[in-house]
Amino acid sequence: SSVARTGSPQDCVKVSFIMQLKTSSNEDGTPRRPHDPPKADPVLEFDLARELRQLNNEPERDSGQNARTLVKFGDLRVIFIALKKGSAMPDHHAKGSTSIHVVAGHIIVRADGRTFNLHDGGLLALDQNVLHDVTAVHDSAFLLTVAWPGEAGR
Repeated sequence: SSVARTGSPQDCVKVSFIMQLKTSSNEDGTPRRPHDPPKADPVLEFDLARELRQLNNEPERDSGQNARTLVKFGDLRVIFIALKKGSAMPDHHAKGSTSIHVVAGHIIVRADGRTFNLHDGGLLALDQNVLHDVTAVHDSAFLLTVAWPGEAGR
């Protein structure tokens, strides 16, 4: 079979570089799932049930957790995270204020010397740099929203 080529050799290099950026690799060099382009359109809408089905069907889920960045603005990120029962995200913090909104399941968040049991529809807000960890009591999914200070209006 023949392949039709259009554009200059420089265009081919640019396309190849962009494709490399959109595809991450496993340790052995095999490609992982392609990443969507940055989610920075002025208005974004998501079907979370569909997003969760997709996360649960990807091989990365076998590790116990999988995530997808839904929104990527200069001052705001929204990440959809799926955790298998018993999986944990050890102590960590964000430089920005965060919220954790449970879409499905049951997670435990430990922060500021307290323990929070969050079920479907539960929402927890954390100020900047609050050390916390997350454990899935059941297969769970939540939206992690991070807002960075001093970035608004850029």
